[in-house]
Amino acid sequence: MRKRTFIYPAFLAGVASVLPFVAFAQSTIDSLLTRVRTTATFIIGLLFIVATLVFLWGIVQFIASAGDEAKRKTSKGLMTWGIIGLAVMAAAWGITQVLVDYFLVPAEGPFFRRYPTPRL
Repeated sequence: MRKRTFIYPAFLAGVASVLPFVAFAQSTIDSLLTRVRTTATFIIGLLFIVATLVFLWGIVQFIASAGDEAKRKTSKGLMTWGIIGLAVMAAAWGITQVLVDYFLVPAEGPFFRRYPTPRL
């Protein structure tokens, strides 16, 4: 039952984000792709912060548990999962950038900077 309560709002949010395209409102596929890109960049950045905080919390616990071996093992696990999280987020960001470059999604919004491209 709990699974259904999560899927229904997620489905409604997905449908609501596509409604302007269905209603032929003033928008293009580029604006949808830009919205998806902005959302993905925000979520990946947020998860980078969470993974970094998990890693740093593991370091703090490792230093604080100088004599207790069980706490040191737990803190080593936190540091390991923090590093794994950072690696996964870096890979997700890289895959996102490859897909964005492949599909030529325009870069708009507060998370993107336009850099000059060299002319060949």
